[in-house]
Amino acid sequence: MFQSLKIIIPVYNEGANFPRLWAEISSQIRSPFRALVIYDFDEDDTLPVVQRIIAQGEHRLKLVRNTIRPGVVGAILTGFNQVEDGPVLVVMADLSDDLKQVDSMLALYAQGYHVVVGSRYMKGGSIEGGPWLKQFLSRTAGVSLHWLRGLPTHDATNAFKIYDRKMVKSFTIESQRGFELNLELTVKAFLRGYRIAEVPSTWRDRSEGESRFRLWGWMPHYLKWYLHAFRPKAALSDLQS
Repeated sequence: MFQSLKIIIPVYNEGANFPRLWAEISSQIRSPFRALVIYDFDEDDTLPVVQRIIAQGEHRLKLVRNTIRPGVVGAILTGFNQVEDGPVLVVMADLSDDLKQVDSMLALYAQGYHVVVGSRYMKGGSIEGGPWLKQFLSRTAGVSLHWLRGLPTHDATNAFKIYDRKMVKSFTIESQRGFELNLELTVKAFLRGYRIAEVPSTWRDRSEGESRFRLWGWMPHYLKWYLHAFRPKAALSDLQS
């Protein structure tokens, strides 16, 4: 049996969203878990909200300061560094992720999959709201990688994934800017022969706070990992020998 799920939650002034996020996590995820809230600075308005929940006796919640570099990549990497082994789920604090799918994702992880994707673009998945151009580009990238390159997911760019921590530790992570990290990890897992699965997921646009997603600033970094996916695959057995 694998270790309990660890949830990494990068935050940036998500005080308005966090109580609802925590209520949804607590009600939708039935499997045992521990959640790490990763923040950049002490004035972040998420902190007093999380501290209040912890003071009420919530032992599954922990605040962790980002020690790598400001921003979402540094936050996620800081979270990974807090976890030794087992499944790790990255959840955005904007209430966009389909948390009712987490137990199904964990069931696939237990079957031996190393990356389990919450997929917006497979049959049964969907998007509600959000910028049209962002949707078009992410759908085009995900579906084309599936059909043209054979990735076992229609949604390689989505942040809502479970990763095997031991697998992630085997990678040299190169992403610097933003959510292209999720594409990098998925592409590297695919090229090294790790097992990838997906479940249908619904993404909803945030109702509170400001998105930190920067489409044009991050586009070249997404393109880098999109093209990287077309490199030759290496057998996982060769890498481990």
